[in-house]
Amino acid sequence: MERLQKYLSSCGIASRRKSEQLILDGKVKVNGKIVNELGFKINEKDVISVNDKEITKDEKVYYLLYKPEKVICSVKDEKGRCTVIDLIDTKTKIFPVGRLDYDTSGLLILTNDGELTNLLTHPSHNIEKTYSAKIDGIINIDEAKILEKGIVLDGIKTKKAKVKIKKIDKKNNKSYVDITISEGRNHQVKNMFMYFNHKVLKLKRINYAFLDLSGLKIGEYRTLTTKEIKKLYSLK
Repeated sequence: MERLQKYLSSCGIASRRKSEQLILDGKVKVNGKIVNELGFKINEKDVISVNDKEITKDEKVYYLLYKPEKVICSVKDEKGRCTVIDLIDTKTKIFPVGRLDYDTSGLLILTNDGELTNLLTHPSHNIEKTYSAKIDGIINIDEAKILEKGIVLDGIKTKKAKVKIKKIDKKNNKSYVDITISEGRNHQVKNMFMYFNHKVLKLKRINYAFLDLSGLKIGEYRTLTTKEIKKLYSLK
């Protein structure tokens, strides 16, 4: 027996939270009858449908993509722009874990495993992501230390970060910095540097927990190994 919302999430329909909302909205049926009870349990013989479309469990797939700039981090785009899904050769319905901005490149995980997605994106798990940033202006040690301790953005203090100044280009008034955060707020890295009036000119995610971009060129992807998947599940 398995909880209905967990089953929907594991099928890649949506995250656990969004699956719960689908149930509450009366969009989920079990054996032809609407079920809006979150604690409802199903077995392997039950027929599940969402919006009257029968749901089946696909084999789980996991991809690590080196996302290029100017690619939408979404399943589809109303304007017809290239999405990260377009870059993966698979017939399985997959979705990105978290987001990278349109103008941000770097490491992105895509999967149909809603349970793992929920684990990796839940703020309580404090999973570290490292970004390489080219910023306008010369960042100093004091600013870096303040960013590490946390600053207030939109009324909420950021969690502790790690900041490593890689290079200072005084001639062109630019700085190259690696920053590691454990949150996923909207435009967080860009806003953290803008706190000191340093505009981010180029941004790339180079690490997601223990994963990196080794062996990949921009636009390329690979499947995650069984060992890597198990290790991701252990990040609690």
